Amino acid sequence: METMMQESDYFEMNRVGWDKRAAAHFDSSFYDLPGFLAGQTSLREIELAELDDVSGQSLLHLQCHFGMDTLSWARMGAICTGVDISPVAIDKARALAQTLTLDAEFVCTDVYSYQRSGASPYDIVFTSYGAICWLPDLRRWADIIASNLAVGGLFYIVDFHPIYDLLAGYSYFTQVQPEVEEEGTYTENGAGVTAKLATWAHPMSSVINALINVGIQIERVSEFPFSPYNCFDGMVEREPGRFYLDHKGNDVPIVYSITGRKVV
Repeated sequence: METMMQESDYFEMNRVGWDKRAAAHFDSSFYDLPGFLAGQTSLREIELAELDDVSGQSLLHLQCHFGMDTLSWARMGAICTGVDISPVAIDKARALAQTLTLDAEFVCTDVYSYQRSGASPYDIVFTSYGAICWLPDLRRWADIIASNLAVGGLFYIVDFHPIYDLLAGYSYFTQVQPEVEEEGTYTENGAGVTAKLATWAHPMSSVINALINVGIQIERVSEFPFSPYNCFDGMVEREPGRFYLDHKGNDVPIVYSITGRKVV
């Protein structure tokens, strides 16, 4: 029974699912690999506006998928390491780095198992869109961030707002057992790409408090009424690259970001 599964079983379930997704995503127009190879950034307006000075900084990207955002930061002068649970994604990330002759390291592991060894801690830890829902415990997530971040270093997350989970019929608050569903994928070429996946809800308070409790001083919390991705049912692109979702005549807060700095 699923209620008897261990964390490692859920992680393996998700690894299998994300291996399938990575293979499809790499060839999708959603990710636009040809445009990226031609020099376009995969980063979006929110993170580019809020995390704009990365040149010469060491940057750890948690849950990096196949590395387009990691390599976009590298193009801006950051010294990057990307981490992801999917070996298919990491293999593709390494191939992209070689093709683009960018000096970026990619490590295949789950977030909780990552620890940089033999080097100074990072200046920046970054994670983005659709990342933390794959993790059951934000306290351990925050510990990994803090242990890999230099004192005075910057943590930045931009992710989908958890209020969307509630509007979509899921729990807003974290449950002991994850939601386990057979899911497709969000790219246009995902027909037939299905996998059983486990996700955990995390309210804003849990994200913020987990960071505070490990010595991350919160400098800014932002909420946005639009997504840079057309990834949920019913979204409307009112402005180029900005997709809005209406609920009873009002805009849903669909993305949030948090900027913090390690002080201890």
